[in-house]
Amino acid sequence: MSKPAIEFTDITDVEYTLCPGDDPLIKERVLATDPATGIATRILRYEPGADSTPMGVQKHEFWEEVYIIEGSFTDLTLGQTFYAGQFACRPPGMPHGPWRSEEGVTTYEVRYPAPAER
Repeated sequence: MSKPAIEFTDITDVEYTLCPGDDPLIKERVLATDPATGIATRILRYEPGADSTPMGVQKHEFWEEVYIIEGSFTDLTLGQTFYAGQFACRPPGMPHGPWRSEEGVTTYEVRYPAPAER
């Protein structure tokens, strides 16, 4: 299985839904997903004051690339704030977060599988 083929479409037609953890201030707009693997492309939005501390430090079994479209958020483990225009590329297993955003933040995120080891 893989992500579906999608021609250009207006992403505002895709509703925001709660992310895992059910914090009403943290939502995602899933643009494309592979239901078998959970690999996805999404817009992630933290409303002002959102804090993902209850989710703890995150580590994934997939690659994750994140571009900050607007706003900022702070990685509480690193004690570092990241801003619009910045980009991250995280290999599988790279720890990150939890996050807090005072002003709110919107990111574009692409997840893809790690290649099988040879």
